[in-house]
Amino acid sequence: MIPREPEENQTNDVEEEVAEIEDVEALKQVLAEEKAKAEANLANWKRAQADFINYKRRSEQEKEEISKFANALLILNLLPILDDLERAFTSIPSHLAKLTWVDGIRLIEHKLRASLEAQGLSQIEALGEPFDPNLHEAAMHGKGKEGIVVEELQKGYKLHDRVIRPATVVVGNGEEEEKEV
Repeated sequence: MIPREPEENQTNDVEEEVAEIEDVEALKQVLAEEKAKAEANLANWKRAQADFINYKRRSEQEKEEISKFANALLILNLLPILDDLERAFTSIPSHLAKLTWVDGIRLIEHKLRASLEAQGLSQIEALGEPFDPNLHEAAMHGKGKEGIVVEELQKGYKLHDRVIRPATVVVGNGEEEEKEV
């Protein structure tokens, strides 16, 4: 039986080596799985970080936009008052136009206009310009050069490059106006 002991020892050694190799293979497989999980987690973290940066940028843009256009409704409600003042000045009889109280009201109108312009309000140029549906609202066609604004019925305004009220206009239909002789 003595000769068998070395064979048993060799078998045990071989079995131990095979077990170690299987353990090493199992460990390599576990390591590969963990590396894949770590890479997936890193990719998810990077994506979440990029999403957060984009969210933060969008949020800042929205705050800036809100602060820029917060007064839009108030300004839009003041525009009819400005229109009424302009109409009142055009209808003042010439003998009253030189009175000081008319000049005072005219100064008030200029002050109101300056305050609105300081908030970012600007008038849309319409008369003589090509009709642009983004800036103008056509009320009717009239005699004049085709596609050109021939009359402005109501002034239009922008607030920081955004149209808050389009100009109401008469657009030329291509007929030439009759010239007075």
